[in-house]
Amino acid sequence: MSDVTAPRRRRWWKRIPGRLDKVGSGLGQQLRTKLSLGRGAGDELYEAIFELLLASDCGVRIAEELVEGLRERAARQGLRDAAPLLAALREEMVARLGGADRELSLVGEPAVWLVAGVNGSGKTTTVAKLAARLMSQGLTPLIAAADTFRAAAIDQLRTMAARTGTEVVAHQLGSDPAAVVFDALAAARARGRDVVLVDTAGRLHTKHNLMQELAKIRRVINSQQAGQPAEALLVLDAYVGANALTQARAFVEVVGATGLVLTKLDGSARGGYVFQVEGELGVPVKLVGVGEGVDDLADFDPESYLDALLQQGEIESSPA
Repeated sequence: MSDVTAPRRRRWWKRIPGRLDKVGSGLGQQLRTKLSLGRGAGDELYEAIFELLLASDCGVRIAEELVEGLRERAARQGLRDAAPLLAALREEMVARLGGADRELSLVGEPAVWLVAGVNGSGKTTTVAKLAARLMSQGLTPLIAAADTFRAAAIDQLRTMAARTGTEVVAHQLGSDPAAVVFDALAAARARGRDVVLVDTAGRLHTKHNLMQELAKIRRVINSQQAGQPAEALLVLDAYVGANALTQARAFVEVVGATGLVLTKLDGSARGGYVFQVEGELGVPVKLVGVGEGVDDLADFDPESYLDALLQQGEIESSPA
């Protein structure tokens, strides 16, 4: 679906100046230091690289696999110097993130995008940002305010949606969220809207009744629109890092997530988290939040991400 051109996709990391050191925890510079001090590609060097990747929140399994891949490349290509080794590590990372389908589906009339997540992850704000994004592409969204547990959530949606003129279908506080979704789908069909964005109540994975309610919403969507939702997006707070994985697995099981949205990636999140969350959940990161503005939602581009994470500009002229 995305109409974002490659040059624009490559610029999104530049929207967070001065914070790259926080996002990557200085990973690129630390790797350079270790590689430049190392004497060839020995075991001690690989152990140091593993520790740095682990500290950046890649996770044990992913860090081990990246280092093993680097070790094999280095042996095969005879790499011993810092710049070629770092370039080789980047290639291992590219291979890890490459090949995933990161496009957002617009299949359906209307297409339905179900948005779920834990309280405080930025889920409701993400829904408003998605509406703004769709409207900028000439599409007409409609929002289903299915978070009926928090009055603030409905008010927040209405306030943010008003900035772009997006319609919101809402019921009274405490009403059945599935009924809200049912009415929103009917309204979207009647009014010829392109996409229905469903904002669900933030919940913890341990709240069984709330998770069952989320499953009910999905069933209602599918009963009214065969093959829907076209997207089931799980919003994760990148700042929380690995601590959110247990919660995320439960959501993936219930909603059948098609994509991840990482919010607060402009803060002090460890950059390696992208590797861990994709590797552990088997779901691609499709969007990232890079600020508080309604337009601050960007396509996730692995190449740009890795350039920023490894401060790639410093090694572009180095021999491979």
